Amino acid sequence: MPRCVAFFVVFAIFAVFAVQDRVSRSVNAQGPSSQIDVVDLSVAEAQRRMTTGTLTSRALTRAYLDRIAALDDSGPQLNAVIDINPAALQEAEARDAERKARKSRGPLHGIPVLIKDNIDVAGMINSAGSLAFVDNRPPADAFVIRRLRDAGVVILGRSNLSEWANFRSTRSTSGWSSRGGQTKNPHVLDRNPCGSSSGSAVAAAASLAAVAIGTETNGSIICPASVNGVVGLKPTLGLVSRTGIIPIAPSQDTAGPIGRTVADVAALLGAMAGADPRDPATGAAAVKSPSVYTAALAAGALKGARIGVLVRSPMQPDVDAAMQTALDAMRRGGATVVDVQMPTFGKWDQQVVLLYEFKASINRYLAGSSSAQKSLEDLIAWNRANADRVLPLFGQEMFELAQAKGPLTDTAYLNARDTATRLAGPDGLLAILARDKLTAIVAPSGGGGYSAAAIAGTPSITIPIGESRGVPFGLTFMGPAFSEPQLIGLAYALEQLTNARRPPRFLPTFP
Repeated sequence: MPRCVAFFVVFAIFAVFAVQDRVSRSVNAQGPSSQIDVVDLSVAEAQRRMTTGTLTSRALTRAYLDRIAALDDSGPQLNAVIDINPAALQEAEARDAERKARKSRGPLHGIPVLIKDNIDVAGMINSAGSLAFVDNRPPADAFVIRRLRDAGVVILGRSNLSEWANFRSTRSTSGWSSRGGQTKNPHVLDRNPCGSSSGSAVAAAASLAAVAIGTETNGSIICPASVNGVVGLKPTLGLVSRTGIIPIAPSQDTAGPIGRTVADVAALLGAMAGADPRDPATGAAAVKSPSVYTAALAAGALKGARIGVLVRSPMQPDVDAAMQTALDAMRRGGATVVDVQMPTFGKWDQQVVLLYEFKASINRYLAGSSSAQKSLEDLIAWNRANADRVLPLFGQEMFELAQAKGPLTDTAYLNARDTATRLAGPDGLLAILARDKLTAIVAPSGGGGYSAAAIAGTPSITIPIGESRGVPFGLTFMGPAFSEPQLIGLAYALEQLTNARRPPRFLPTFP
């Protein structure tokens, strides 16, 4: 099977390597520890309290910083946060001052957010988790970060990830990076947190931030959100700008929101979505109002929906039982549920596409970066020279395979790209939706069921539906391009019917 970005990988817990460049988490003279309970605090409730004056953004930000110190640096040492924004409390104070002056920017005003460490945040390291790239300090925010700042969020810090979004090696370890060490699943600490947005998903699950931003090429939002028991949404390709995001493959790359509830994810997506003149893929992404996603949060959204269940081989008994419970809940909610098949599933050669696109796009990003590494060839050489620090667990086979590829005009690339897109989209997911007159398709979030939507560039959202041996898993809704409001409505309705999410227990292992 070709190596796909953030696919489930064989996982074992390794000793976490000392990280020399990690920013100190102590925030000196910032006040006493907060007594605010943020474990299940929703974005809407936090906003309500700040609006009524019973909570400030500074106090909320302080509470998350304290929780990061208690759970990420100490206690179970989740290792989900790779950097703290040194200006986080000052940003929060500025949002409080704006609110006092009756200049609230909307539903995310003053809400602390963690950003995956492959998205440019002005002045902070953007390294894709690699020690080879710690000298990359972008002078300007990525377009999506500018959108978030305009919406009034507080940038709390950066989340760890699978180094280079799990694209450095054919046998990489999910959640591990040479700069950030090993991120742990907060439910069972010695289990796979999945990748590559593992840090963002773990942070959301453990309430280290209100919400978090991840990125996906193939499962990098859906998979970690699923196994960490939270909600993750992969948007339609082009709904969210990629400008200022370290790339893997532009034909599939996107950023997306991760949170504990569908409502939190919907609120964050509204701030992220928007057309960017520097990203041509966003030309069709004009959003009339950010509230279109929160407006879709209807408990009755399943009524009259026609849901196709992507039939695949039986999985673990726990997964099969939870899937049946979720399908029964959909029927109670008024949906018609039918089995469907995708004959084209998995018949595409995705790895060829990713290798070609990675070489071209990473060279372009590196050339414009502040790092001394200006090309993929430079990265490969640096890794070899520093193998003891960067390659202690696995190699860089994917880098080397990508470096050997030619330009994007090669027939091998063009044929592979067009075939994969057709088999996943027009002949696959989209064909089923049209043929069976479906509102959406669902599948278990694990095992690569999300790949069709990733390759087709269409949206998907996962919500928790159960757990197996202490580790959560989810169900993914998939739909046509720009159907995020419909998918959010369906996911929200099912979430209300099942109430399946459970807070993490931080078990060392499962007995």
